Amino acid sequence: MNSSPKPFSLPAAERLAGIRRGIEKEGLRVLPTGSLALTPHPVALGAALTHPHITTDYSESQLELITGVHQSVEACLQELQQVHQYTLRSMAQVSEEMIWNSSMPCHLPTDETIPLARYGSSHAGRSKSVYRMGLGHRYGRRMQTISGIHYNWSMPGVSSEEYFALIRNFRRNAFVLLYLFGASPALGRCFVEGREHRLQPLDAAQKTLHLPYATSLRMGRLGYQSDAQAQIKVRSGDWYSVNYNGLEGYAHSLHQALTQPYPAYEQLGIRNPGGDYNQLGTSLLQIENEFYGTIRPKRTTRSGERPLHALRERGVEYVEVRLMDIDPFEPLGISASTMRMLDVFLLHCLLSDSPEDSPEEIEAIKRNQHLVAERGREPGLKLQRGAEQVLLSDWAKQVLDDCQPLAAMLDELHQTDAYSQALAEAQQRVQQPGSTPSARVLEQICSLHQSSFERFGRAQSLWAHEHLLVLPWSEAQQQHYAQMAQASLDAQKAIEAADTGTFEAWRQRYMDPAALGS
Repeated sequence: MNSSPKPFSLPAAERLAGIRRGIEKEGLRVLPTGSLALTPHPVALGAALTHPHITTDYSESQLELITGVHQSVEACLQELQQVHQYTLRSMAQVSEEMIWNSSMPCHLPTDETIPLARYGSSHAGRSKSVYRMGLGHRYGRRMQTISGIHYNWSMPGVSSEEYFALIRNFRRNAFVLLYLFGASPALGRCFVEGREHRLQPLDAAQKTLHLPYATSLRMGRLGYQSDAQAQIKVRSGDWYSVNYNGLEGYAHSLHQALTQPYPAYEQLGIRNPGGDYNQLGTSLLQIENEFYGTIRPKRTTRSGERPLHALRERGVEYVEVRLMDIDPFEPLGISASTMRMLDVFLLHCLLSDSPEDSPEEIEAIKRNQHLVAERGREPGLKLQRGAEQVLLSDWAKQVLDDCQPLAAMLDELHQTDAYSQALAEAQQRVQQPGSTPSARVLEQICSLHQSSFERFGRAQSLWAHEHLLVLPWSEAQQQHYAQMAQASLDAQKAIEAADTGTFEAWRQRYMDPAALGS
């Protein structure tokens, strides 16, 4: 398949200038010892339910820092930095906690001790905690402590059909990003305690496990994977299919996964004998966010609206890239160069020919993802492309070579050479596997941290913590973010005061298939 963009399909300069991006960055709160902090979400950060930029992900101990939508890479990073600064400064007022600067988690307590995120007493807040309880029952709490970076991207004038074409190409070529930016080749033994795995010990005490050529264990078999969701394939006419060939097929198949009962989850039940909630529902997916994937079509929701309803009613607004590891060598977990490479890559996916996919190709994509996650730097590694077995290095080189005219266009538009430099750095990494983040992580674990992942993670987290705390911070910035935190607390109280009826009645209305649209 020719992946080169068609010259006549290149967008006008004003459309390229309209590219928007935003970042959602997860990170565990940890003690100076490197253990998970079990304290509640700091009050000074506001209400996790209603704050627009500072919330929690799965655990009360897991922050999620969110930027707005930005026209420039620099403005997006600047806001991400400011949110980090306020968060760390607020934490420093009451504790010595840091944000763990790695995708694979710090030293974890027992599974049941990992605290679920709490969002107050409102029906909406309770539902978020019940959803997380369900995730714990279904997949285990440890898996949910993995953290990453989501990159939200859009360009004006792109139709839902074109966004799905982008998504298909992204899934085909996502291995390139896993190779270039994967940064989780090792982890602490506590993460896999009691689970089968094929990892190898890196230290004599076997407290650190790894795979020698791994790029992103987070995106491999031990990461965000689900045996139940493995049944979701592109298979026409089968309700277990998520179809990426268009909005209608995607919405229909996701609707089925959200409404059809799944036997193991039916057996678990919605409530336990004592009346406490186990999960929101017994279908394959409780809600839309439970569907794991490297990329998702998204649409901003209105108050109380289900995401699938928003997609069906108003179409795709942007895509959410979900496979990016936290870069432990960057204080914010991601660099401007990486963001520019993502812009170029996504533009390439949008503008290239994108045939409809098939069950066979989806199976190949899954195998390729696991191969690159676990063996991506292995010399001579081959991936499946159609009926062929192709060297990863050759395929990646072709994709990146095809990106060159797009990088040049963005450079010309922004009067810079930064996009071409980002692409050149990526091309160098294909030729020099030792320069990839995953290789650098393993090298530093072994050479500087006595082959201990937890020592490495603690050192990188402390470095990022100190780097961000000494950056300039004005009283006006402090007041701005403090007011935002207070406003979020007030907003949560208002939601709680406005609630009527029982939570169970609210849950049934929210989970009603009619709320998903048609």
